[in-house]
Amino acid sequence: MKNALESARKSLSINKDGLKALEAALEEGPLAEALGEAAARILAMKGRLIVTGLGKSGHIGAKLAATFASTGTPAFFVHPAEASHGDLGMIRREDVVLMLSWSGETRELSDIAAYTRRFAIPLIVMTGRADSRLAKSADITLALPRVREACPMNLAPTTSTMLQLVLGDALAVALLEARDFDETAFRDFHPGGKLGASLTALREIMVTGDDLPLVAPDAPVIAVIGALSRGNYGITGITGADGRLAGVITDGDIRRYLEARADASMRDTLHETRAESIMTRDPVSLEPGWLAAKALNVMQKKKISAAFVLDQEGRPEGLITMLHLLRAGVA
Repeated sequence: MKNALESARKSLSINKDGLKALEAALEEGPLAEALGEAAARILAMKGRLIVTGLGKSGHIGAKLAATFASTGTPAFFVHPAEASHGDLGMIRREDVVLMLSWSGETRELSDIAAYTRRFAIPLIVMTGRADSRLAKSADITLALPRVREACPMNLAPTTSTMLQLVLGDALAVALLEARDFDETAFRDFHPGGKLGASLTALREIMVTGDDLPLVAPDAPVIAVIGALSRGNYGITGITGADGRLAGVITDGDIRRYLEARADASMRDTLHETRAESIMTRDPVSLEPGWLAAKALNVMQKKKISAAFVLDQEGRPEGLITMLHLLRAGVA
C-alpha cells in the first residue's frame, strides 16, 4: 500500500508542523500566559473541573477529563446537549469549566457558557479562534495556533484535535506536578490491572513474620539447607544478635559450596562449616515502602530472584521473590 504509506508520512509531517507551532506559542505570548493562569485557577478551585465540548472536541474533552481525574484534579465530562436538558445542575459555583471548541462558535455550548456567566463560574475556553464568541465570553482563553488539518481537504479535525489533546495533557501534567502527585497517590486512582500491580507497595505482598527463612551466623550448613527447604524461596537470611541482616545464602551458594567440598567429609561439609563463612555480605535489599515496579527494576538489574525487605534499622521485615511479583501481576 504505497499510497497509504505516503499519505501517513504526509499526515505525520503536517502534525509535526502543528506541534512546532504549538511549541512556539508556548515559548512566550498570550497562550503561554493563559496556560499559567488556567493552571493557577484550576489548582485553587474548591470544586471540580467540568470539561465540555461537542463532536471531535467532545471526544478529546472526555479523554482529558479522565486524565485530570486520574492525576489528582477532580474532573468529569458534561455533554453540552445533556447540559441543556438538566445536567447544568451538575455544575456548581465552586467549579471551573474547561470548554473545547476549535471554531469557538459551537452553538450547542452557548447554554453552558451562559450558565457560567450567570453564576460567576470561571470559564476557560480552548479554541483555535481568539476572536470567537465563546473566546470573548471566557475568563481565560487558551488560543491554539491556527494550523492546517492533516485532512487533504483541510476539513476533518485531525491536527487541531491533536493540539487540543497535547495542550490538555500538558495542563494536567502541570497540575500533577504542582500537587506533588507521587506514585503512591497515582496508585490510589489506578488499583486495577498491571499498572495497579506495579504501584503496589512491597509491604502488601511480601513474606513476613515466622515465614521468613532466617538463621544465625554460627548455624551449620545443614541448618541453612533446612531453612532453604522449608521456605522454598531460594534464599536464607543470616541475622546477628542485633537482628540486622548480616548476609544471605542462596540455593546457588549452597551448590557451589558443595561442589567445592566434594572431596571433604560429609560431617565437615554439613556440620562443621558455619553460615557466616559462606554467606554473601552486604546483599541487595529492598524497603517496605518501595513500589513493586521499583523492586522489579532493581532485581532485574542486579540479576537476582529474591531479596529481603529491611526496616530502617536494617532488620528483615519481609522477603520478595520474582514469583511474588509475577503472581501480583507486576512482571
